[in-house]
Amino acid sequence: MKLKYLVFSVATALVLGVSGLPSHQLSAQAGEMSRPQMNDGAVSKQKTGMFVAAEHPTQGAVSIINEKGKRYLVFDKTFRSDMGPDLHVILHRDATLPKGGLKKADYVTLSRLQKVSGTQRYAIPNNVNLANFRTVAVWCRMFNATFGYALLPTTSTAQR
Repeated sequence: MKLKYLVFSVATALVLGVSGLPSHQLSAQAGEMSRPQMNDGAVSKQKTGMFVAAEHPTQGAVSIINEKGKRYLVFDKTFRSDMGPDLHVILHRDATLPKGGLKKADYVTLSRLQKVSGTQRYAIPNNVNLANFRTVAVWCRMFNATFGYALLPTTSTAQR
């Protein structure tokens, strides 16, 4: 009788212990365990770089990824820059950028900057040949001022 009570108590404790975890935590743990180790080709990271300051403090990592045949520029959660008017995300041809005075022929604008911190992503148009660009920058169009930029290492897989 005492053995049955002990087994029942241990089983109850185990069930209650597992059910005490929030459901999102259980599913996250299960997802980590069942996640395949091989990349299925749906998303692939091609280029990465780290932002450096120019006119304003700018930091964080940036990647170029392929997802289902489309390319995106992705700022990670550590991205930070100052606020400013008319901020844009651009790809530039040179490895280093001047603080100001960019020439229109040297860059392509991807989009207005979505926010000054945190994760964000920008579509790269199909007609943009990444082999022609060395950096990504946060740039103020109104004052032609580079807030910060990141070098994108060249890789043959990212070129189109």
